[in-house]
Amino acid sequence: MPNRIATETLASAYIKAKLKVLASGFGSEIIWQRTVRIEELTEVDLLRESAWVIISSGMRESIVRQKFPGIGEAFFNWASAQQIVWHRDHCVRSALIYFGNERKIEAIAQSAQIIYDKGFEAIRKEIACDPITALRQFPYIGPTTSFHLAKNIGLSVAKPDRHLLRFAALSGYEQPADLCRLIAEYIGDPVAVVDIVLWRFATLHQDYLTTFLQAGREDV
Repeated sequence: MPNRIATETLASAYIKAKLKVLASGFGSEIIWQRTVRIEELTEVDLLRESAWVIISSGMRESIVRQKFPGIGEAFFNWASAQQIVWHRDHCVRSALIYFGNERKIEAIAQSAQIIYDKGFEAIRKEIACDPITALRQFPYIGPTTSFHLAKNIGLSVAKPDRHLLRFAALSGYEQPADLCRLIAEYIGDPVAVVDIVLWRFATLHQDYLTTFLQAGREDV
């Protein structure tokens, strides 16, 4: 693990990365991440965001964004777990027209089944008590994707995906959560916002690590 980069350097790099993300037209992502609240979680939110993370596993975000509206339509736009369970075969067949990965489409249907069987309020209480464990009961939601889903439903966490892991290693931290927490405390943005800024910045630059570090050192 390399020596830790100075906090001031990381803060400067983060601010410039955020400005780049805003200038590139992704301000709505930052606003959404800042405003989503776990206290306001609904069944529709949980169905939609769990499906998004299931589909996103191992796929480019740009492709998921193209496919997801059709998948949502096939699943009644996530109206309720009950509706999906009662019309499961129809939902799966319709979704496969838009996205051909049968295992992932079946995983979405199975997630709805879990919510229907337990009841949304029971699931919400489980999430409140132990969010990561509770979310990992859904198919395709594992050690990394559980943090992705947690962030998307309003918990202030950082997901340990490949981009964030590289940012952390570059900065001298073992985990993205530690890096994001440091920047969050210094800048005042929530941890989840720091996560999405760094992640989106990484998608905008092929050499994002070098670009990030150079930007941070320009003012130091």
